[in-house]
Amino acid sequence: MAVALAIKDPNKEKEMIVGRAIAFFVVVVLCVCILVARFVQLQIYEHESYQSRSDKNRIQVQPLAPPRGLIYDTNGILLADNRPSSALGIVVERTDELDAVIAELREIIALSDEQVEQFHEAKKRARRPGEAVVIADNLSDADIAALAVNRHRITGVEVITQLQRYYPLGAIAAHAVGSVRRMTERDVQQNDEAAYRATQFIGKRGVEAYYEETLHGRPGFQQVETDAHGRIRKVIDSDPPTVGKNLTLHLDARLQQAAVDALGEQRGAIVAIDPKTGGVLALVSKPSYDPNQFIVGMTDAQFQALSGSVYVPLFNRATNGQYAPGSTFKPVVGLAGIASGAMQWDTQIDDNGSFRLPGGEREYRDWSWTVDNSGGQGVVDLRRAIYRSSNVYFYDVASRLDVNYLAGFAEDFGFGRNLAVDISDASRGLVPDSEWKLGAKGEKWYQGDSVNMGIGQGDLLVTPLQIATYVAMIANGGKTVRPRMVKGPEAAPVSDAASYEPTHLTSLTDDDWLRLIASMEDVVHLGGQGFRGNGTAWAYIGQDISYRMAGKSGTAQVVEIRQGEEYNEEELSEFRRKHAWFMAFAPVDDPQIALAVLVENGGGGSSVAAPVARKVVDAYLGSPVVMQ
Repeated sequence: MAVALAIKDPNKEKEMIVGRAIAFFVVVVLCVCILVARFVQLQIYEHESYQSRSDKNRIQVQPLAPPRGLIYDTNGILLADNRPSSALGIVVERTDELDAVIAELREIIALSDEQVEQFHEAKKRARRPGEAVVIADNLSDADIAALAVNRHRITGVEVITQLQRYYPLGAIAAHAVGSVRRMTERDVQQNDEAAYRATQFIGKRGVEAYYEETLHGRPGFQQVETDAHGRIRKVIDSDPPTVGKNLTLHLDARLQQAAVDALGEQRGAIVAIDPKTGGVLALVSKPSYDPNQFIVGMTDAQFQALSGSVYVPLFNRATNGQYAPGSTFKPVVGLAGIASGAMQWDTQIDDNGSFRLPGGEREYRDWSWTVDNSGGQGVVDLRRAIYRSSNVYFYDVASRLDVNYLAGFAEDFGFGRNLAVDISDASRGLVPDSEWKLGAKGEKWYQGDSVNMGIGQGDLLVTPLQIATYVAMIANGGKTVRPRMVKGPEAAPVSDAASYEPTHLTSLTDDDWLRLIASMEDVVHLGGQGFRGNGTAWAYIGQDISYRMAGKSGTAQVVEIRQGEEYNEEELSEFRRKHAWFMAFAPVDDPQIALAVLVENGGGGSSVAAPVARKVVDAYLGSPVVMQ
């Protein structure tokens, strides 16, 4: 069978080939046109945009530190401010040879070995790539100009404008307000890394530390385009930081100044409290220090001089200094005797200058005792024992009390505790009892220990803050007072740990509190009856006073006096002399201020500490103090 063969058509094949060639040519032309158009767009219309995206440029996300909240006193006086300053930072990732860059910088501006060392420590901390590490704070105008002129010589270096903490009152309010310090590796580890991006300082003491979370705020971020030298060419996007919240304190800056002036060159502490609110009106510890030094920077020699001083200016005596309270403790002993039923207000003893326990040989002396004159206060009841500060009377009372009862009674006044709402690092002091002595010293409690405790000596330790709290409670007729620094909506609430109900004070009546206040009023105002009849502070502050003050003096021994001996205060070295105390509140009929004054190694209580207290109360109730 024959098969038909298809015959090719040359014309059709030619048309097909021509069509394919034309289509291919059109496609090629279109591709070339697209490439040319794109080339024109890149080279002409978007030249600058793409030039900025060269290999040597970067898009960075930079953290923005939040401005710290401000701190004001009760009258609106600024206690902690923020001031703009310039710092020098190095972006490590933008430097080819870090040591060479630092060496170059040291030829341009003054950089100490300590600054370089701190820089190397800081760059080890967790941070975002491209984040500048500060090597020098507080650049001068001359430094900034020198860096600008030599900018072409170095890469990866930035001049950063930042807000820096500043304390207008300097040393006057250092221990009250607290201070910020440069963040350490430990601070970075203990805090949220994201919250402290670009933050150089953190609250370390006082209000600054306790309210760190409130004052710090929330950091922001900005996305920027930088050139090869690290200079910002354009901000692409930003999320501004949230400013920390401002705080207002109960502290009165004018009273703080008055308290500092009242202490003069003496070492010591003053704490003044509003008995109605517990607000801390003044908190002074001397000697003090200027917290601004820790921000602007100190040399090693300056820091060693400050931290190594025998007068320990960095130590807050007002909240952390622990001292024997001396005779300021006697009202606690007297009230404990009343509450326990061991004695009454009209119980009398004959104070002939010394006291012995039944069957004992040791002689416990009155403060008026001398080798050739037994001294003493004569026949005394509790009221006279307080305004004459009879040691013998309180030796007798303490010897009748169970030490554990007396210790519990003292704790109801806040001794051995920290009742402060927002002073978390305040020391608790020590109220010894039989269990404590057995555990701490491996010895049982002796009745002689109780006798010593009866006049505020022995192992008993208190802070000036606790004494101020205690006298404020007396002013309130036994109502608990919890000291607080901050007022307003940002103030910390009373924590459960600080909440407690006094159990021993409930045994006292309103009449007991009125009698105690009257006795303390006599300390200041009872006079003209001769040496053995006057209140212990009358001769020093009570003769020209225009308001009624209730007070109690105290003298705390630093060295033990041997049996049958006395010592000359002037012959002792400075740090072995007695501490002088005075606590007070005024006006008696409407207490507005309660305070404790401690003059460290100052000698007699009334003659030294009482005039200081009088000056502070005068300033608060009288004419305002002009701030320096």
